[in-house]
Amino acid sequence: MKINSKSLTTIIEPALDDFFKHELTSILADVSERSLCSRLALHFETHMKANGLTGYYADTEYNRKQEGEVKTILSGNMEEIQITCDMIVHSRGEIPKKDNLIALEMAKSNKSSSDMQDDRNRLMALTKTSFNGVWSNDGKTFPEHVCGYSKGLYLIINHHKRTAELESYYRGKQSKATVSLSF
Repeated sequence: MKINSKSLTTIIEPALDDFFKHELTSILADVSERSLCSRLALHFETHMKANGLTGYYADTEYNRKQEGEVKTILSGNMEEIQITCDMIVHSRGEIPKKDNLIALEMAKSNKSSSDMQDDRNRLMALTKTSFNGVWSNDGKTFPEHVCGYSKGLYLIINHHKRTAELESYYRGKQSKATVSLSF
């Protein structure tokens, strides 16, 4: 499978559809974000396999990079911050030329606006193509800080209204369109 924005959409959309269909009881019961993300990861992996995307994993709360080091990003102030994203789709370093595919943050609609902004800032950092224009193109050397995710997603769930919003991030910026979902 050729990896690009369109091919990732063939995984994202049906995985979200299945998530809302099969996990509705848990969503309406207002279970924790971590529990919901772990269930969403299973749906991602099912659709990755069905679409021939091999060598990649959907992991929740994954915080390691090569050689067991903790993943870090640089903040807007160029401060190093340890990072744990709610869910990522990546090769766990096994495919250096295209290791990082999707970074997903999930929030419930009652999350504080400052915490939501932190999630958005994290997605912007993770989808940057590089930090300060420094990136190895040899396909073997990984950057010091995590970046280069092909797509960032922010899923905001309102279980009371049975709706969700999906924001997309690409190359360090939020796209203008937000998709509204009902379940």
